[in-house]
Amino acid sequence: MRKQNLQGTTVPAVGEGKRGEQGYTGYLLGQAYAAHRIRMEKALVDKGITLPQFSVLTMLAAYPGASGADLARLALLTPQTMSVIVSNLERDGMVTRQPHPVHGRIQLIDITAEGRALLAQCKHLVQPIGQSLTAGLGAEEEKIVRRWLVEIAQGGVV
Repeated sequence: MRKQNLQGTTVPAVGEGKRGEQGYTGYLLGQAYAAHRIRMEKALVDKGITLPQFSVLTMLAAYPGASGADLARLALLTPQTMSVIVSNLERDGMVTRQPHPVHGRIQLIDITAEGRALLAQCKHLVQPIGQSLTAGLGAEEEKIVRRWLVEIAQGGVV
C-alpha cells in the first residue's frame, strides 16, 4: 500500500521501487532483517521473552560456559546490553553464572534446565518463521544463500 507524505511524495510499499528488486542490496538486506525481527518478536511475546534473550539462550545451548563477552559477539550485541540481558535471565532462573577458574573477573554462563525448557517452547514457536525464510528454495539454492550470508559477515570481520 502506497502512502503519501506531507510533501505529496508517494512512498512505495515494500516490494515496490527502491523497496523492491531495484533497491540497493544492503537496504534490502536490512529491510528483510527488520521484517524477520518483527515476526520473531511477535512469536515470542506470549512467552515473555525478547528476541535478544532468545538469541542468548540459543547461543548458550550451543556454546555452554560462554563468557558475557563471547555471548555479546555471538548474539551481535554490545557487552553492556549483554550484561543487562544475562542479569535478567539469571534473575528469572534461566541462566547461572560462575567465576572463571583462572580469570576472576570473567564469569562463565550456563543455561539452566528451566532455560532449556523455555528455549524448546520458543524454538517451537519460531520454527515456522525460520522455515518461511527458505520456502520456495531448493536445497542447492538454500546452500548458496547461506554461503552468501556467511561471506558477507566474514567480510566485515576486522
